[in-house]
Amino acid sequence: MIERQLKGRGIQDPAVLHAMEEVPRDEFVPHELVEFAYADTPLPIDEQQTISQPYIVALMLEALELKPNDKVLDVGTGSGYAAAVASRIAAEVYGIERHASLARAATERCRRLRYTNVHIRQGDGSLGWPEHAPFDAIMVAAGGPEIPTSLKQQLAIGGRLVIPVGESPRVQNLYRVRRTGQDSWQQQDLGPVAFVPLIGEEGWRPPATAATAPAPPVLAKLVAQHAEPFDDIDTADLDAFLDRVGDARVVCLGEASHGTAEFYEMRARITQTLIARKGFNIVALEADWPEAQRLDRYVRGTTVEPHPEQAFDRFPTWMWANRQMMGFVDWLKQHNDAVADSAQRIGIYGLDLYSLHRSVASVLRYLEDVDPETARVARQRYGCLDPWQQDPAAYGAAVLSGRYQACEQAVVEMLTDIIRNRVRLSEKDPERFFDAERNADLVAHAEEYYRAMYYGSAASWNLRDDHMFDTLAAVLKHRGPESRAIVWAHNSHLGDASWTEMSARGEHNIGQLVRSRWGEDTYLVGFGTDHGTVAAASNWDMPMEIKRVRPSHERSYERVCHESGVESFLLPLRTGNAGLRRELMPERLERAIGVIYRPETELQSHYFHAILPRQFDEWIWFDETRAVEPLPVKEREGMPETYPFAV
Repeated sequence: MIERQLKGRGIQDPAVLHAMEEVPRDEFVPHELVEFAYADTPLPIDEQQTISQPYIVALMLEALELKPNDKVLDVGTGSGYAAAVASRIAAEVYGIERHASLARAATERCRRLRYTNVHIRQGDGSLGWPEHAPFDAIMVAAGGPEIPTSLKQQLAIGGRLVIPVGESPRVQNLYRVRRTGQDSWQQQDLGPVAFVPLIGEEGWRPPATAATAPAPPVLAKLVAQHAEPFDDIDTADLDAFLDRVGDARVVCLGEASHGTAEFYEMRARITQTLIARKGFNIVALEADWPEAQRLDRYVRGTTVEPHPEQAFDRFPTWMWANRQMMGFVDWLKQHNDAVADSAQRIGIYGLDLYSLHRSVASVLRYLEDVDPETARVARQRYGCLDPWQQDPAAYGAAVLSGRYQACEQAVVEMLTDIIRNRVRLSEKDPERFFDAERNADLVAHAEEYYRAMYYGSAASWNLRDDHMFDTLAAVLKHRGPESRAIVWAHNSHLGDASWTEMSARGEHNIGQLVRSRWGEDTYLVGFGTDHGTVAAASNWDMPMEIKRVRPSHERSYERVCHESGVESFLLPLRTGNAGLRRELMPERLERAIGVIYRPETELQSHYFHAILPRQFDEWIWFDETRAVEPLPVKEREGMPETYPFAV
C-alpha cells in the first residue's frame, strides 16, 4: 500500500507516510472485508457509508500540511480511520459524524487502539464543531454542493480546509481552501474524486432520490409496459431495434459478465442481423489483436489453419473459447464463403493490449519477410522487453523501482519507423502491413500500460480503453469510409462512463469516446440479468467454476427489471417512453461481473452507481441466465487477457 499506492503516485510527506504505515487499516473495515483492507479501493461500512481508499486519505492529509501542534476537525468521521491517521501527526483531532452508530463505533475503536487525542461526536458535520474552533486544518470526507460557510469561518488564519465539492451528490472535485485573512480565502482544485454526499444544513438535504423515485413495483410496471418482450433469441423480432439503430456507424453490444451464454447468443443474433440487413462489416472484440487475427484469417478464408478454437489459450480462456462464440464464428465463415470479393468479407478484430510478446513476434516475422534490415533494428529495440515475456507486469514494477530502464523510447521509435515507411512497406501487401502496424502500436501502448499499472487503476484503465478506441478507429479507417463496426465488450467498457461513478474516479471508456467522436451515429446496448449461473473464477489464474449468480440487489436497476415480471426483453432508452426514461433517471446500482466473481462480497466487488438511460441507448434483459460452455483448450502461461481488471 505504502510503496505502490502512495509513494508510487507521488505522496511525499514523510509524516503522512509514517502515519499511514502505523495505523492498522484492517481494524477499521468490516470483518468480512478484511482481505480488501489494503486494496486500492474505497470499502463500504455501516449506514451505507464508505472508508476512503488509502491514496485519497493520504492525498487529503498531505494537502492539509499538518504540523505536530495542529488542531484538526474531521468531518464525516465514518469508521474513524482518517481521524486516527491524522492523530499520529497532529496534536488533537475532533471528529464529527452524522450517524450515531458510526460515531460510537469509531470512538470505541480509537479508544481500543489507544489514540487518546481523537475526540468524536455525533452531529451535523456541515456546521462544524464551533466549541473547539478555530482549527488549523479541516478535512471533509463527504461531498457538498458548495463549501460550507461555517467550516470556512472555523478555520484559523493560515488554516487549511480540504473538501470535495460538486454539482452532483456523487461526482465532485477535491478543493483545498486556505484562510489568508479575516475575510479572505484562497482555493485550489486538486482533481476529481467520488465521496458520499455531505448531508446537513449547509450540505445536501437527505437524499431526494429515495423519496421521489417510484417504489420498485411502480417502476417495474412501467418497465413491463414499455418493454419489447421475446421468448426465444433465435426468433426475437428485431425490426424495431433495427429502426432505432438507424444509420449508426458503430453499435456497441455489452455484457454484464464474461461468462453468460445468453449475452453471447444475443450478441451473435443481433450481429448477424446487422450484417445481413445493415451492411456492417467489422466485428471488434474485447480481445487481443493477434488472437483475434487467427479468427479473422479463418472467417475470411485467408489461412489454411484448422478451426481456431485454440486461439485464446490464456486465462480466462472461456471468455472467448466457448461454444456460443465458436458457433458465431462458424456462421460468419459460412457467410463470408458466399462473398466472392475477399475485400468485402466481414472481419474480426481484437481491440485489447495484453498480447505484448505475441505482438512483438508478429512484427518481427513481418519485417523479416519484407525488410530484413529493419527487422534487425526491431529485434534490437524489442530486446529490452525480453526478460519479461512470461510476466510483463513485473516489467512495470522493475521500472517503477528504478532497477530497470524503461523501454518506452525503443518501442515508440519502432512504431514511428514503421509508420514513416508505410508507403514502402505496405506496397506488396497492405493487409499484412496493417496487421504489423497494429501490433507495433499495441506493443507501444502495452509497454506504457504496464508502467502505469502501479500508479493507480484510473491511469491504466484509461490507457487500455484509449488503446481499444484508437484500434477501433484505425480499423474503421482501414476498411474505408463506408465501413460500420459492431463492438463486443463488457458493459463497463461500452456504457458511457460519464454517467457512472467511473467518471468520478477519473475514468473514461470506449462508449464515452465513441459518443464523443461519432455522436448520434453510435448506439450503445447494455445487457443485464437477475440470477442463474455464470462461468467465472474466484481469483486470478484460478480454475473456472460454474457459479450461482445471486439475485440482484434491492437498490439496483436489475431488481427493477426482475420485478417487471418479464423474462426477457429489449428496452429502448434513447427513443423510448419519456415517462419511463424520466423515472429511470435517479441513480441506482448496476451489477458488473467479469472473469472474477465473488458472490460473498458481491455488493462491494460487483456493483457501481449509474444512470442507466444516459449510460446506454438500449437495455437487453434476461431474468435467468446460464453459464457459457467452455471449449477444451490447452492453456498457455502468461498474463490474463483482462489483467489487472476483471472486466
